[in-house]
Parts: sequence; structure tokens; C-alpha cells
Amino acid sequence: MGADEKFSNKAEELKGRAKEAVGDATDNEQWQAEGRAERAKGALKQAGEKVKDAFNSVK
Repeated sequence: MGADEKFSNKAEELKGRAKEAVGDATDNEQWQAEGRAERAKGALKQAGEKVKDAFNSVK
């Protein structure tokens, strides 16, 4: 899978971390929750890419 997708997934995870950190600093529960969700979504996509890469290397 493409490097663009991997970069995009990592960027989404980092964006989530940043949003969560701002939410923590300002005590904004909505931003904290959104940040956790974005971080988890990015991490899940990265895991999927790793599985695809592993599967393709076995072929």
C-alpha cells in the first residue's frame, strides 16, 4: 500500500494527539474525545496497512 496512505494515516494520528492535548490543556472534553477518536482511527488504519504489507510480502 502506498506511502501516501501511510503518511496520511500517521498525520491523522498526530492530528488527533494534538487535538487531545489542546483539549487537555483547556479542559475541553469535546476536543479530548475527538482527539482520542482521531488518534485511534489513524492507528487502526496504520495497523491495517501493516497487515496488508505483511500479507503481500508472503505471496
